[in-house]
Amino acid sequence: MTQIDFDAIVVGGGPSGATAAADLARIGHTVMLLDRAGRIKPCGGAVPPRLMEEFGVPESLLVARARSARMVAPSDRAVDMPVGDIGYVGMVDRDVFDEWLRSRAAKVGAERRTGTFERIERDGQEGAIVVYREGRGGPEQRVRAKIVIGADGARSAVARDSLPGSENVKCVFAYHEIIKSPAATPEGFDGSRCDVIYQGRFSPDFYAWVFPHGETSSIGVGSAHKGFSLRGSVKTLRDELGLAGCETIRSEGAPIPLKPLKRWDNGRDVIVAGDAAGIVAPASGEGIYYAMAGGRYVASAAHTFLMTGQPSALKSARRSFMRDHGRVFWILGIMQYFWYSSDKRRERFVAMCADPDVQKLTWQAYMNKKLVKADPMAHLRIFLKDTAHLLGIGAVRR
Repeated sequence: MTQIDFDAIVVGGGPSGATAAADLARIGHTVMLLDRAGRIKPCGGAVPPRLMEEFGVPESLLVARARSARMVAPSDRAVDMPVGDIGYVGMVDRDVFDEWLRSRAAKVGAERRTGTFERIERDGQEGAIVVYREGRGGPEQRVRAKIVIGADGARSAVARDSLPGSENVKCVFAYHEIIKSPAATPEGFDGSRCDVIYQGRFSPDFYAWVFPHGETSSIGVGSAHKGFSLRGSVKTLRDELGLAGCETIRSEGAPIPLKPLKRWDNGRDVIVAGDAAGIVAPASGEGIYYAMAGGRYVASAAHTFLMTGQPSALKSARRSFMRDHGRVFWILGIMQYFWYSSDKRRERFVAMCADPDVQKLTWQAYMNKKLVKADPMAHLRIFLKDTAHLLGIGAVRR
């Protein structure tokens, strides 16, 4: 008889992998959580209240609560979008937040190991053999499991190993610097507000951001243009906001996928989650909530597979995610494709953000993670205004 070491091996200990590992361990499955030490994804760190409630995350992990966002157009026109009384934008530091999630998975029974995934091997026996190296450059280790969950980020090694075509997923490349920040600067930095900057000089096809985290801030930028200098863009942004002299605590860069993979599983015993599955919201780049939601869907599908032995059960993860979030992703994808394509269109986009209807429904959708249907007239007004902008025949109220 072939010895099965674990029911599930989760490769990657970010929000998606840690959530999947915790969910499976909590219901009694044997789980190994494999993670590389010291890896932090470049991320603004924004989380909605729904994440805190849905995944049982304590508010002590919030380092700040932003009550407003500022959208900055190519002309330097700034549009403030106050959250109002419907919630807040929580801010977390990913090094602390991710480690808390991994620790929680261990507390409910997952076995943590540190190492780098190498490949999956087959020997004709039950289960998949995960080959990994301990630490950095250590000896190879082999562990067998009934199912492997790849939550190892965009350009996932697990996906490349088991899902043909996954290496071709389109990505935005993101880079940010975590700095010690002042409360404010004369040049315009405000430690109580999230800034999103839609200017081609900072990003020709995406945006730059300034997300305060209390005593620190994430200053970052994303772009799919390989020749564009992300580091140079962040340096310019810091210079212009009076942040050049602030201490840089750390910096990170990584690809961010632009759309969900068409297939998340190999039809046998491997499935991917989080960035590895491509579930980062287009246009906004928001990933933490969707990563954790994706991890939960994948854990549910993996549990059904483990209980029934039916590989077809794995398909339910993607179906469930797209049922609940696919429409939002589709709309945001269209938004990114059209509005981010030139500075002229970005100018119109930021102008639209000044509209009260747009602000209200934007924040409701962010807080609830779904399209809000409570105010059909507001949707109609937005549709008419958006159409006018698309045709270049109208302007929103200012």
